[in-house]
Amino acid sequence: MFKRRDKRSLWQVTRDLIYPRGGWARAFSYIKHRVRRLPDPPERIARGIFAGIFVTFTPFFGLHFFLAAFLAFLMRGNIIAALLATFFGNPVTFVFIAAGSLQFGHFLLGTRPTGQGNGLGRKFSDAGHDLWFNFTALFTDRVADWSHWSVFFKEVFYPYLIGGIFPGVLIGWLAYYLSVPLIRAYQNRRKGVLKAKIAALKDKAVKKPKDVSE
Repeated sequence: MFKRRDKRSLWQVTRDLIYPRGGWARAFSYIKHRVRRLPDPPERIARGIFAGIFVTFTPFFGLHFFLAAFLAFLMRGNIIAALLATFFGNPVTFVFIAAGSLQFGHFLLGTRPTGQGNGLGRKFSDAGHDLWFNFTALFTDRVADWSHWSVFFKEVFYPYLIGGIFPGVLIGWLAYYLSVPLIRAYQNRRKGVLKAKIAALKDKAVKKPKDVSE
């Protein structure tokens, strides 16, 4: 009943994740509209937004939804707002988030990544190879080797984790303080519109019997 009539192929699903059909501007507009209509106090919604944006600056790819929900729960924020706010991290912004967090992390740690050019991509590839090789080694007589994963952790994951904390907190707090007054203003305006509609319906219901009697 609720399935799509035109079933999308795997390529279309992947394409829509990278670039939504209506464009990222329309996607952000939809998310903004959904966040403003959440039935919670502005501060609670804003705490959820902070949680969602903060986790996008962490290198735990694939876990951002779960981490955002957990952090919002700890902060007593709106979990739906946290999940929606994770879309701050998308294929467009992740390039800048990853590059900035990684460089800032190396700066704070006083380290420098080895390798030039495609060195970063090679480290991701080698780390993934180690994971798969060591998993299959559990069922064979091969010896596990974590050398590439160790390099990846020291030169990519750990600097990324450290370097993403400060910008994640900064951008998250900016989003919090900007969203609270905007959400409050929207909710107050929406309440005013609803009160006006209710008042109009009451007036209409009061006048109707008079018209009938006449």
